[in-house]
Parts: sequence; C-alpha cells; structure tokens
Amino acid sequence: MSHVLVTGATGYVGGRVVPQLLNAGHDVTVFVRSPWKIRDVPWRPRVRVIVGDLDDAQATREAVTGIDVALYLVHSMTAGGDFAAAEAHAAATFADSAAAAGVTRIVYLGGLHPQTTSLSKHLASRVAVGNIFLTSPVPTIALQAGIIIGSGSASFEMIRHLTEVLPYMPAPRWVRNRVQPIAIRDVLRYLVAAVALPDELNRTFDIGGPDVLRYGQMMNGYALEAGLPQRPIAALPVFTPWLASQWVNVVTPVPRQIAVPIIASLQHDCIVTESDIERYIPPPQEGLLSYRTAVNLALIREAGGMVETSWQSATVNGAPSDPLPTDPEWSGRTVFTDVRTRESTASSPAVWQVIESIGGHNGWYSFPLAWAARGAIDRLAGGVGMRRGRRHPERVNAGDVIDVWRVESVERGRMLRLRAEMRMPGRGWLELSVESTADGSRYRQRAVYFPRGLAGRLYWLVLYPFHGIIFGGMAVSIVRAAENPAQTPSG
Repeated sequence: MSHVLVTGATGYVGGRVVPQLLNAGHDVTVFVRSPWKIRDVPWRPRVRVIVGDLDDAQATREAVTGIDVALYLVHSMTAGGDFAAAEAHAAATFADSAAAAGVTRIVYLGGLHPQTTSLSKHLASRVAVGNIFLTSPVPTIALQAGIIIGSGSASFEMIRHLTEVLPYMPAPRWVRNRVQPIAIRDVLRYLVAAVALPDELNRTFDIGGPDVLRYGQMMNGYALEAGLPQRPIAALPVFTPWLASQWVNVVTPVPRQIAVPIIASLQHDCIVTESDIERYIPPPQEGLLSYRTAVNLALIREAGGMVETSWQSATVNGAPSDPLPTDPEWSGRTVFTDVRTRESTASSPAVWQVIESIGGHNGWYSFPLAWAARGAIDRLAGGVGMRRGRRHPERVNAGDVIDVWRVESVERGRMLRLRAEMRMPGRGWLELSVESTADGSRYRQRAVYFPRGLAGRLYWLVLYPFHGIIFGGMAVSIVRAAENPAQTPSG
C-alpha cells in the first residue's frame, strides 16, 4: 500500500482513477485548485484534500509531503496564452518539490506522438512536461496514451457528433491518418499498476488499444455500434487545423478551445511504436478492449446515467474558478440582480425535482428561442454554447456542467447555484431555491451579475427588457411543472 497524490482529480481521468486507487488499498491525497468541484463525489470522504495551484511552490511542497507516488494528470486544454511556458513552470515546480520531499515515483500521462519536430504546440508541450519529469531526480513513468475512448471523453464526443450529425462527411486530410485508441478502463488499469512498478524505472511507455485505425474508420466504427449507417467520408485538402476546429465547434458540443488541441494532435500518425509496457504490466487475460467494445461500453454507461466524469468539467474561456462572493451586497461592487418569487401548491421536494433536472434535454422552461440564440452567439464567439448538456438527467453535483452554466453549489433539496461560463463582459450567477410553506412551497430565483466596465453595464441594460420574459417565464414554468409533473418543459 502506498500514499498516492493525484493532481487533476477534478478532470476526466483523475476523477476516475481516484476511486480505483482507493479500491486497490492505497491512501489517496488530491491536490486541487477548486475543492468545491469534488465536494459531492462519492469518494470525497475517503481522501485528503490539499488546495492550491501547481505553480505555487509552497502549496506544492505541502501536497507532496509524506507522499510515496504522485500521479500528474494535468494538462492545459485552452488555446490561448503562453500555456507551454506555464505548463513547464508548473511541472518543474512539482518535480523540485517531489524530489525535496522524497517522493519515490512520478506517474505522468502524456500522449502518443511520432518522432518528429513538427508536433502541435499542445502535443509538444506534453512531451516537454514528460521530459522535465524524466530528467528530474524522481524516477518517472511517462505513459503516452492514444486517443482515450470512454463515456464523457472529449475525443469520444467529437467522434459521436461528427458521425451522428453529418450523413455525408467532408473532412480534413487527417481522417486518413492512423491512430491507436485506448479504452479509458485500460488507461486506468495502467495508471494504478504503475504505482507499484520497480523504483529504478525511469522511462516512457507507449500505451494503446489493440486496433490501429484511420480516424475515418473510428467514426464509422462508432456508427456501427450506435446503429447508424456508415458515413461516406471525403478528405479535403482545404481543411487546415484551424478551419477544422471551427467546423467541430459548429457541428459538435465540444468548444473550440478543447477541439483545437485534439485536432492539432491528429496531424500525424499516432500509434504505438514499442510494447515494452507488457513486460511490466501484462494485459488482462481477455486482452485490451477493442475500439468498438470501448464505444459500446461508453454508450451503455451513458444510457444508464453512469458517466462518472466528463470533458464538460474542463474549464474553458478563462472562466473564474472562485465562487460567488459572499453577501451581503458584495462589498460595494456594482451588481445587478433579478429576483423572482412564486408561491406553489406543490411540495418542496416536487419543486426541487424540477430545479435539479433543469437544462440539457429538459430545457430552461422559458423562451427556448432566446436560449438557443444566446448559445449560438456564444459558440460563434468561441464560447461553450448550449450543447454541453448535463452529465446526469436528474441529479447534479458541485462542479458539474449544465449547458452554459457550471454548478457552483448544491444544497440538496433546497438550493442550486449556477455560475455562467458563457462569454460576456462580466460574471454571472443563477440561483434557484425552494422552501416549504404551510400551503406547499415557495420558489425563489435570483440572477446576479457583476459587470466589467462600461461594456458590462451596457450588456445588462440591453438585455434587461428580455428579463421579464426569460426569468419571469422560467419562474412561472418551473412552479407549473412541479404542480403538474406531466407538463413538458418549455425551453
């Protein structure tokens, strides 16, 4: 048994490997910047939580104290800024702190890549981070994984939506490139097993599934598992990576900031060039999962509402990670609010059920055209748009995504607070709550907006005439839906 530190525990892979490590008997500490994102996950009571940034040497030293093995599962998925320098600085800070604390092993998850100097910026940054760890005093296992396939992964969502939306698929030339996808459960198995590898090992290992496919074959493999006709695919030379990311931004719910690094990594063949990992971590008796089996399992888990983590949890657009500043009256800030209260004959649990299931396929109970238009504008501006949906149709946890909102706080049965992640000149929240009364319940809805500069104030004033329709209609329809559960949401 080892004491294991996991960075990136609020992410897609990190959030899934933590319970696997716990089940394997390890003590687990997680190092997170936004602890509220894991407040409601089932494994939270079983781990120690250290709060801080990876580029903060003091916080990092605290996180690695007493740790045997550290899993470094952090990677920037944003397209702007000098992310490569920031990632290198964070990795160097972490490696120095780990060495000083006597950590015996770092396990890093990177990406498969060809031996070329023309790697994309994001893939080159991942290679650079791996090299920082491999040249540090701490022995490192750098697992270089192919495209990860599983319920909730961004790569899986790109494949799904490109395949489902387009009966005929004009596509970039990279659809002909060879890739070696790997199922998320095999990635997790490698990560957990790497904790116990011999101390003297300090090297990279390529990991991929049993299938080497062209990207176009992956899309049609998805079609077969989803019961769809195979799609004719035409590779067009005019699709540059930039144009392709705009195309993905329009056709799929994956925003441009996440699509760019994924697409950029597909410009070359990315396949396993050595299988040395099998000498240390043998494949299971039944073998690694095939691509189509991984797709099938992902579809089954989604149908059963069992998506533990999702690409949706990735922070994009530089959305603030800090929660709504505490009342009263936000310490002299300029703040705009829209408050609606409705009495209802429905019980408090009935109203809460409607509140907790808002968004996604259920809609927003008001003026659907306005919500759709706002989402489309956000996508055109490079934002997340309205198509991220939600992880589970009826239940939400802190840190979950609901369309253009992030669940900031949940007080089950009483209050749901959402933070806006759409592009706008300011910061916004939407709070939905319910309390019991003698005659039923009282529903309260509060929109809070902190404008940024003159543009932020004009933004609120321009939209103000629509608030009565949007927010007022939402309050009326939510109460009505609670009183009449058979009612269809209106937005």
